Amino acid sequence: MLVFVALLLPNEASLITPEAFAHLPGEVIIGAAVLLVLPPRAGRVAAAVAGAGLGLLTLLKFLDLGFYTVLDRPFDLVLDWILFDDAESFLRDTLGRAGAIAAVIGIVILTFALVALIALAVVRLAGLMVRHSGPTTRTTLLFGTVWVTCTALGVQVAGVPVTSRSAADLVRTHADLVSAGLKDGKQFAKEASVDHFRDTPPDQLLTALRGKDVIFTFIESYGRSAIEDPAMAPQVGEVLDDGTERLKAAGFASESGWLTSPVAGAGSWLAHSTFMSGMWIKNQQRYRSATSSDRLTLTGAFGRTGDWRTVGIMPGVTRSWPEGKYFGLDNIYDSRDIGYKGPKFSWSPVPDQYSLDAYERLEHGKKDREPLMTEIVLASSHNPWSPIPKMVGWDEIGDGSVYHGIKKEGTNPTEVLADPEKLRTEYRRAIEYSLSSLISYVEKYGTDDTVLVFLGDHQPNATVTGPGAGRDVPISIVARDPKVLDRVSDWGWQDGLKPGPDAPVWRMDTFRDRFLTAYGPQAGSAEAGGRTAEAGDRTKE
Repeated sequence: MLVFVALLLPNEASLITPEAFAHLPGEVIIGAAVLLVLPPRAGRVAAAVAGAGLGLLTLLKFLDLGFYTVLDRPFDLVLDWILFDDAESFLRDTLGRAGAIAAVIGIVILTFALVALIALAVVRLAGLMVRHSGPTTRTTLLFGTVWVTCTALGVQVAGVPVTSRSAADLVRTHADLVSAGLKDGKQFAKEASVDHFRDTPPDQLLTALRGKDVIFTFIESYGRSAIEDPAMAPQVGEVLDDGTERLKAAGFASESGWLTSPVAGAGSWLAHSTFMSGMWIKNQQRYRSATSSDRLTLTGAFGRTGDWRTVGIMPGVTRSWPEGKYFGLDNIYDSRDIGYKGPKFSWSPVPDQYSLDAYERLEHGKKDREPLMTEIVLASSHNPWSPIPKMVGWDEIGDGSVYHGIKKEGTNPTEVLADPEKLRTEYRRAIEYSLSSLISYVEKYGTDDTVLVFLGDHQPNATVTGPGAGRDVPISIVARDPKVLDRVSDWGWQDGLKPGPDAPVWRMDTFRDRFLTAYGPQAGSAEAGGRTAEAGDRTKE
C-alpha cells in the first residue's frame, strides 16, 4: 500500500481525490519485470536503489504540494533551495523560536523516515516476488498486457483512465525544469541586455514629474482575488469605493488597472525587482543577476536626474540588505531605523500606519526639503495575517507602544492557519487595514505635489484564493494635479481605486518603460508606444 500510494500520489493538493488512486501504475509492472530477470543479489541491489529513488520522488511530491499551495508552482531542484531559509524564518516568526526548531527537527526526521520506509517496502516486495517467481511472472505478463492495451486504446472507467505512468511523467517534468533552470541564466542575460533607457540623458528622464513627491507603495499580498472573490469583494470594495470618494473630496483623482506578477503566494522581492527593473524576475537566480547589474531601475531613474532625494521605507527588512544599493536609494529606513517600540504582529515587524507615520516624520514632513521619490513597502498584510493591527489616530501613534494592547486583542496565528475560513477572513481584514492606512495617510498628509503609485506585489497563497486564481494584482495612480493623470490617459485605466474586470492587464515588467515613457519628454511617441505595446503582448510566463 505504501508503494502504491507513493507511485500514484499527485503533487498538487487539488488533485488528491479517490480517483487519483484508481489507476494501474505502469512503473510497478516494469519494476517487477526487471527484478524477475536479474540474479537474486543484483535484484536486491536494484530494489534498494529503486526504493530509495521512489522515496526521494515521494519527497519531491511533498515539496511540490507545498510549493503549489504557497507559490502556485512546482519545486525547482536548481533554484529553490535558498527558499528554505525564508521558510524557517517564517516558521520562527509565526510559531516562535522553540516552535520553529521543533518543526524543523520534525520535518528532518519525517524526511529520512519517509525515504527509508519506502525503500524497505520495495526491498520487501522484491523478496516476495523472487520467492514466488511463478505466480509473479504470470501476474506481471497479465497486467503488462492489460496496461499496454488500455494505454493504447485510452480505456477509461467513469471518465478515469485505467492506467497511469504519473511517477515517470513527474520525473520527466522535473528533468525538463532542471534543464530549463540551467539555461535560464543565459536567457536572462540576453533579456537584460535590452534596455531602452540605459543611455537616456538625465535631463530627459521624468521631465513631467519634476517638483513632485512621488511615492511607490507595495501592499503585501494585495491580489486580484481581494477585489473579485465574492467572499471578500464586498468588504474590500467598500474600502476602495469609500477611499475613492474621500480622496476625491480632498482634491485627488485616481486611475487603476491590473499587472501580472511573476510570482504568487510569496516572493515579494521578486515582484518588487520586476516592477522596478522592467525585467521578468521569476526566480532567485534572476534576482541575484539583476541586483548585481547596472540596469536602470525606476527608482534609480529618479536618482539619476539629481532632482529628487530618493528614500526607501522598508519595515520588513530586519538585517543587512546589500541589494538595496541596486535600487538607487539615497537612504533606506528599515525596521531598525524608524524608532518603533511596539510589538511585532506575527511576521510583520512594524504596522503599516506606523511606517507611513515614520515616513512623514523622517522625510516628508520636514521643512525646506527637496522633492522626494520614495519606495514604501507595507507589510501588515503578510501571511499569516494574524494578529492584525488596527487604525488609531495619527496623533496617538507615538513610538508605537500603543500597539502592545492592540496585539493582545488580536487573533492567534496558529489557530488562524489551522482554519481556512478564518485564514481567508483575516487576510481580507489585513488588506482592508493596509488600504485604510494608505488612504488615510494621503487624505491627511497629501499635497498638490503628491503622486502616489500603489500596487499589490502578488496574490496570496492558494489556501486563500483557491486553485487557478491567476497572478494579477491591482495598481493605482493617485494625484491632485490633473496633468499627472492626463499623461496616462491613453493607458485605458479606469477611474477610482478599484479596477474593474475589463481594465487592462499588463505584465509587471512592462510598467517601468511605460511609466518612463509617459512622464518623459517623448510621451506618446510612435517609437515609445510601439515598445510598450510589444512588451505588453509578450506571452506570459
